[in-house]
Amino acid sequence: MLDIKFVRSNPDAVRENLRKKFQEEKLPLVDEILSLDAQCREARTRSEYLRSQRNAISKQIGGLMAKGQKEEAEAKKAEVVAMADEMTSLGEQVDKLDAAIRERMLVIPNIIDPSVPIGRDDSENVELERFGEPVVPPFEVPYHVDIMEKLAGIDLDSARRTSGNGFYYLCGDVARLHSSILSYARDFMIDRGFTYYIPPFMIRSSVVTGVMSFAEMENMMYKIEGEDLYLIGTSEHSMIGKFIDTILDEAQLPQTLTSYSPCFRKEVGAHGIEERGVYRIHQFEKQEMVVVCRPEESADWFVKLYRNTVDFFRSLDIPVRTLECCSGDLADLKVKSVDVEAWSPRQKKYFEVGSCSNLGDAQARRLGIRVRGDKGNYFPHTLNNTVVAPPRMLIAFLENNLRADGRVAIPAPLRPYMGGKEFLG
Repeated sequence: MLDIKFVRSNPDAVRENLRKKFQEEKLPLVDEILSLDAQCREARTRSEYLRSQRNAISKQIGGLMAKGQKEEAEAKKAEVVAMADEMTSLGEQVDKLDAAIRERMLVIPNIIDPSVPIGRDDSENVELERFGEPVVPPFEVPYHVDIMEKLAGIDLDSARRTSGNGFYYLCGDVARLHSSILSYARDFMIDRGFTYYIPPFMIRSSVVTGVMSFAEMENMMYKIEGEDLYLIGTSEHSMIGKFIDTILDEAQLPQTLTSYSPCFRKEVGAHGIEERGVYRIHQFEKQEMVVVCRPEESADWFVKLYRNTVDFFRSLDIPVRTLECCSGDLADLKVKSVDVEAWSPRQKKYFEVGSCSNLGDAQARRLGIRVRGDKGNYFPHTLNNTVVAPPRMLIAFLENNLRADGRVAIPAPLRPYMGGKEFLG
């Protein structure tokens, strides 16, 4: 959410940002916000004037009573009562106007970084860099479910009976591999100085509206019926929500956190749920990284975060590339975002396995997260990035480590978590 002072002083910049994000339908909201803001400030100014007048008149009443001028005193009392009634009415008006302004401000997108490429959708995202040599082996690479089934590692039919499409049973060595990757990711991030967390897996609506846009919320979140609770779509939601309505000392920054959680997503939209596969599903697990930092440090942290993911995948012999999201592909709260994509030997192309986002002070402003600095309080910047999200990551792992004889090689960093095994199958 933008600062109302910024919108008031820079309406043309807000409008231009909407055009860059191809959200021209929201342009009328800027004028609505400015009009409501003017009414709100006028009502506040009138209320402050009345308060000062009431205080002055209240002091006069005592003097009039002392002089025996009861009629004049009663007239002044009536003025005070009238002022109090008007102030009450103005207070109610201000509350309504504030709510109307906030409602509109919540759907105005964050100001994107000047470096973000302009484009309508993900087809116009821009490749930044490649890491590792993408290899197509001289043998056929089966579909990932077929690889898992040959390893007796997945049961989709039973999951459909218990839960429907978009769910799975992992078993045997594949299930162990899944857990091993998460354990390795946890230790990988701890070794890089991040504090490990296991957060709540449900959050209140006040946190949901603080960490994501309404469009994301509608397409992602599962609501717990009868309670003010939602299942998290990623542990970032809980981890940023951890700081709601708090004031941090500047000495406590940066906060560098890494968290494990299951994730639950509706996956409403054009892509839909896969009937046979684990790429787009309702339930998965993830290791996340979250940073809360000074505004002037967020650009550096942004690069550090997505490079952590690159280093993690390269340590497991998986080629990756980084892709900068264009303006039209950015969620409304994001200032800048880079996707990490892994190489698929079967498809002979890269596919998304993680996303790194700098949200500026948008989440902090929505959630009331402030920092106590030498020059006063300010809103910190928040960033998040995926370390790894199996079972999607298993697709890249199995395809890139598959051998001609059908076995799957276990890279050295994972072997301690796999009981020393060097191969599956």
